[in-house]
Amino acid sequence: MIPRYLSVFLFSTALTPMAHAQITPQNAAPKAEDVVTTGVAKGRDRLDSATSTSSLREADIIKLGARSVGELLRAMPGVFSEAPNGESIANISIRGLPVVSSGAKFVQLQEDGLPVVEFGDIIGGSADTFIRADLNLMQVESIRGGSASTFASNSPGGIINFISKTGDLTGGAIALTSGVNFQQYRADFDYGARLSDDWRFHVGGFWRQGNGPRNVGFESQRGGQMKFNITREFTGGHVRVYAKVLDDRSPFYDSVPLKVTGSNDSPALVPVAGFNPGRGTLSSVYLQSAPMLDENNNIVSEDLRQGQRVKEKSIGVEGQIDVDGWTITDRFRIANRSGGMYGPFSSVLYSGAAGLTRLGGAGATLSYASGPRAGQVIADPSSLNGNGLIAVINIRIRPQEDLGSMVNDLRASKIYEVAKGKLTTTGGFYASRQAIHTALRWAEAVTEVRGDGQAALLNITNAAGQAVTQNGFYAFNYALNNGTQRRTMSVDYAVQAAYGSVNFHRGKVAVGGSLRYDFGSASGQVFGSDLGGGRVGTVSRDMNGDGVISLAEQKVGITPLGSPAPVNYSYHYLSYSAGINYRVAEPFSVFARYSRGARANADRILYTAAINNADGSLAIPQAAYDPVKQAELGMKFRKSNLTVNLTGFSVNSQDTNVNTGTGVVIARKYKAKGLEFEAGYRRGLFSVNGGATYTDAKIVDDYIDASVIGKHPRHLANLIFQVTPQINWNRVNFGATFIGTTDSYAQDSNILKMPGYVTTNAFIQARVTPRMQVTLNAANLFDVLALTAIDEAGTPANGIVRGRLPTGRTVSASLRLDL
Repeated sequence: MIPRYLSVFLFSTALTPMAHAQITPQNAAPKAEDVVTTGVAKGRDRLDSATSTSSLREADIIKLGARSVGELLRAMPGVFSEAPNGESIANISIRGLPVVSSGAKFVQLQEDGLPVVEFGDIIGGSADTFIRADLNLMQVESIRGGSASTFASNSPGGIINFISKTGDLTGGAIALTSGVNFQQYRADFDYGARLSDDWRFHVGGFWRQGNGPRNVGFESQRGGQMKFNITREFTGGHVRVYAKVLDDRSPFYDSVPLKVTGSNDSPALVPVAGFNPGRGTLSSVYLQSAPMLDENNNIVSEDLRQGQRVKEKSIGVEGQIDVDGWTITDRFRIANRSGGMYGPFSSVLYSGAAGLTRLGGAGATLSYASGPRAGQVIADPSSLNGNGLIAVINIRIRPQEDLGSMVNDLRASKIYEVAKGKLTTTGGFYASRQAIHTALRWAEAVTEVRGDGQAALLNITNAAGQAVTQNGFYAFNYALNNGTQRRTMSVDYAVQAAYGSVNFHRGKVAVGGSLRYDFGSASGQVFGSDLGGGRVGTVSRDMNGDGVISLAEQKVGITPLGSPAPVNYSYHYLSYSAGINYRVAEPFSVFARYSRGARANADRILYTAAINNADGSLAIPQAAYDPVKQAELGMKFRKSNLTVNLTGFSVNSQDTNVNTGTGVVIARKYKAKGLEFEAGYRRGLFSVNGGATYTDAKIVDDYIDASVIGKHPRHLANLIFQVTPQINWNRVNFGATFIGTTDSYAQDSNILKMPGYVTTNAFIQARVTPRMQVTLNAANLFDVLALTAIDEAGTPANGIVRGRLPTGRTVSASLRLDL
């Protein structure tokens, strides 16, 4: 066992692994030209492209101190990322496009030019779930709006591409990491080199384990990743084979209790007694498993320690060759993905008296069901833990049997000399298959509210002396939501698209356009009582085998296996984009662009009126996909020490969705306009980079709830911003990243506001020797209570709301050795 003081010095964890990169990397690649390659036909200078793009190179990622992919993306201009849940489901959007539920609906996350998953908002398996940033990562590119609509399917808002190292230069690193004020240990490595003039490779990965940055009461993080690629170069092209193995688990951080004072329009949110919202969770050492029925209706005990479980084995091939002036590129990947989400979700908070009455009726009593005081009656529930609260924890089990995919993107481009200019033509065909074979099951447990991972389960006894709970469990289904949302789905989605573009560049002017025709289908079957038709979803079952059916055992969720409903439909739509760029002077250009794209809907419309449960066809054809229209007008300025990009935008969008917390169906239209700013400046030892996005958005139509028409979309602040000043002096580099937002509304009803905030991530790096570097990093340095979501629409009578927020202050240290 490594002594604590030594492990703190040797390790650092809460950083993304890339935070181990050195101040001046020994094996750094030469500075690349300011060229974008994601979401366009050919890589070209940004000042000659009518698009809004950004990138985070390895040296940039070092300093951000992000704890997850979602937190990393908060530093990209124009990107909205809530990132309160831990390692996944960051809730990502771009330029005022709505975050109606969870995931990244209108933005496609890619790894090395291909989508991670076809649909970025798969319930419980959003795209960022399957990405881990480590030493393999070379840079992150984003394109917002523009040709993202036509150079990828299901990406009308934009594309964010995570690009891996490929062994261009010989070298690598070993990094050992650990938390200073939390328990997590991690080891990273990477190495790349040329094997010969024609062959090169890169390999890297990480392993970590520990309790993580919040108190869950048990070891909640364990796992790692390995990535490998090998490239064969030849005259006019290359072939690359790459592979990835990911097996990781981490906790899902659900909403936590907060006390509201003040008015709905100007609230002050403070912690409840005995609960630190930035470090506490509703998980507990006494709630590590939950009994329920599995998909085949057999009694099982689900292991809640799995948290967010992620497994992936993938292999891909990328080839590029020049033939008779044509550059032909093909990318192919097949991925086997599975895992799931296991743990508390969307819990309900009561004062002690109200909870007893609601769950056990008048005269009910409360006692401990677990822990050192098991069996002891709680005489005064109003004084429990100093806050007088009890929680009904909805335990959500979402096993993902198969989220695998097969993807291929083939394209060909050629540049012609025409009228003293260059005409670039591109044509391509894309095809993918995405499996969504998942299930959803529930149980409900009653616990005390304390944030140290030691919350005990509670038993309720009614006035007649009858046990309402069984060992702390109130039900073995989603009883507080009428036993609904127990589901099993086995659906496969096929997506094909033909696309093409032309771009003419002559002198100062570049003008171009592109088209994409998508056609897709869905086939499979779904199970669940939510489908109606007399299907039964709740039964009585002797869960503990004692021969007696208790009150809790009268609320057992079951899947109606004999009554599946088919899914069988197809759709098609056309996307287009056109733009013009004018290079006013060498350092300055202006551009304009108009685009239309769409996002096909997948599992979000299952179990809704959009699907005919009799034959699986589309009962509401317009629900198959949601169109997005965008207009952009911008300018770009770049000199050796100063970069400024400014883009005005107007967006019209439709969203057909479902609220994953309540199951409520949403069908709306939105409109947003705003201004996006990005800049960087360097002078001597000092440099600063930053960005800001101002958005004015509203709901312009709603097909289900007309009361929200004209309201501001929930969670969407008028202003989000990020800025990173730093000083690089000799062997020491230090600075901070400030990320902020103005206030926003908790829900679309626009009643309760969430206060704006600014969080600070600070870092200091010191090069001890030419090959050794030590880093100290603090995320949320000032321990700011930064609300990204509140489940309630307004302040309830008891003044307690359920909020989601980034983790409080976490400090880490690292040691990196360059190879």
